[in-house]
Amino acid sequence: MGFGGFSEAFNVIALSLKASPASLKNYRDEFDPYFPNPRKGWHKRPIRGYCKNFMDQFGELSLEEFTLLIKSKIYDKGELALIKDQVETETTTFAKRLITGQAAERYFEAVYKTEPMFQDCRLENTTTLGCGFDFRMLTATSPFLAVEVKGMTAPAGAVQLTSKEYKAAELLRDRFFLFVVRNFSEKPCHTIFQDPVSSELVFEKRETVMVQVSWSTFIGR
Repeated sequence: MGFGGFSEAFNVIALSLKASPASLKNYRDEFDPYFPNPRKGWHKRPIRGYCKNFMDQFGELSLEEFTLLIKSKIYDKGELALIKDQVETETTTFAKRLITGQAAERYFEAVYKTEPMFQDCRLENTTTLGCGFDFRMLTATSPFLAVEVKGMTAPAGAVQLTSKEYKAAELLRDRFFLFVVRNFSEKPCHTIFQDPVSSELVFEKRETVMVQVSWSTFIGR
């Protein structure tokens, strides 16, 4: 799926599934003795019964078939995201980008109440509304706050805002928060930027020209 190593994969996939990275590592070790790889895994004891049942059920799938099965369980949009994944075959990092963004959103949902500015807020997921931010934070006494969540593999690196996200940040100003989940490759942590377009962050405008391929046909009478 394009991950740089096991730690990154465990962190990202586990957060996407609201599970523990250690649990994913344990399952890898459980199955290691039964597949060709340099690790020995838990080879000194029999495989657990429910794990053997799983291997008996899915062990004959090809790597491609099994990968599609796993993606269908991880993607929060299910079959629709899986179709998009298969359509965007030229974008080899699609799976990683999608799951990392998903993991960052699950991370935010798990920790937002630890931040003073969000403690009294009720969270509303707006990722499918196309409004320029991922979450609307509702309070009883003040206008809503907007949160755009980004995920990064490394502790530091580039973060991109779409045109719509940047415009939302300009419009909402101190009500807009950029929540960056960093260091998926080791141990995720986060940094928050309020009113990011007026903060210490320096945004550089980049314009990209894309070639759009279309297919046409003729329908006769």
